[in-house]
Amino acid sequence: MTIAESIVGGARSESPLWAASLREVPEWEPIFGDLVPEAIALGLETVYEAYLVHYGDGRLFAPADPDEAVLLGDYLYAHGLVRIAEAGGVPAVAVMAELIATCASLRAAGERGDATAWVEAARGLGGTPDDAQISAAISRHSARVAS
Repeated sequence: MTIAESIVGGARSESPLWAASLREVPEWEPIFGDLVPEAIALGLETVYEAYLVHYGDGRLFAPADPDEAVLLGDYLYAHGLVRIAEAGGVPAVAVMAELIATCASLRAAGERGDATAWVEAARGLGGTPDDAQISAAISRHSARVAS
């Protein structure tokens, strides 16, 4: 099962509301999951999809209602963090808590820098991406997130 299939399958089985929020044609592409060890990728991409649902253009989900988007994003954050905890324990959750807090602060202040925060989190989760991987991830991220 692919990462996208895992995210969609979990959401679909959790709630008909989440199933109704699925994109008719998914726009799946990994963004930061390629920068971390395979065991962490599903959790990181689930949290990233939550981030996109809240702040950008989701790859798998496009809720019609802003309130549904908040709830769906929170659901995805929670499930992503559970997956990260299972794969990386408390240290990995601490990295994610810092990432989420940093991104929320940047968003609240209207500042840029969230892509850098995601790359730093990937490194904190054990990733060792090279410059080309980082550049590709930031480019894909920039296309999906409103500034």
